[in-house]
Amino acid sequence: MDAEVTQAAAAGREFDIEFKLLIDAIYHMYHYDFRGYAPASLRRRLKTAMSRFDCRTLSQLQDKVVHDSATFSALLDFLTVQVSEMFRDPAYFLALRERVVPLLRTYPSLKVWVAGCSAGEEAYSLAILLHEEDVLSKTIIYATDINTRTLQKATAGVYGVERIAGFTANYTAAYGRAVFNKWLKDHIVFSDHSLATDSVFAEVQLVSCRNVLIYFNRALRDRALGLFREALCRRGFLGIGVKESLRFSSQSEAFLDFAPAERIFQKRAEL
Repeated sequence: MDAEVTQAAAAGREFDIEFKLLIDAIYHMYHYDFRGYAPASLRRRLKTAMSRFDCRTLSQLQDKVVHDSATFSALLDFLTVQVSEMFRDPAYFLALRERVVPLLRTYPSLKVWVAGCSAGEEAYSLAILLHEEDVLSKTIIYATDINTRTLQKATAGVYGVERIAGFTANYTAAYGRAVFNKWLKDHIVFSDHSLATDSVFAEVQLVSCRNVLIYFNRALRDRALGLFREALCRRGFLGIGVKESLRFSSQSEAFLDFAPAERIFQKRAEL
């Protein structure tokens, strides 16, 4: 039993060393910075990727990634969480509709930032909500992610019908797929942006970044929240995931609770 424990511990140390080398290699080779992501989550996803790419060790996976950019592009689907759906967490969208949109309506023009947009469902959900509230015509939605492959899917706006069942009034369906109307897509700008390395690119009235911060360590969460604070106008709004919090963040004092149950916060007026 002692030998088995010792062997398992040695294997764990080897994995940890190879893990750090792989993450550093990705940063230096492709300029994608996963060093601030929660390591436990990354480790689980990399173990899954090892099986997918037929690699016995992370070192073998690193060799493929360094020498083949196509392998890295495919690996991004494992490193970035691609879990999204239309109107995920309905209470969040209801709070936006009933409490936030009436205040957003007072602006002559609106800019919204959906950070970590994945395949675009949340951006389209917001566009639909704002259209129904008659404010989409004066709105630009910036939807950003680090995964260029999912951004291409989001820009196309084509999804399997099973992913958005129940919302047939908002899309045109044919041949087992759904395509969003052009007038929705015209108000969304999909773009590559990293919360780990990039800076603020626009002043916005609403930031929606949900179920992304949970995968960051504390330092990276603080950086991302700092970007949101900088991007938001005076009294702008921030929405985060239901399992996420501003507590213990260096940016917590910059925001007031607005709809705390739905994780919606408002930037303090004095900032």
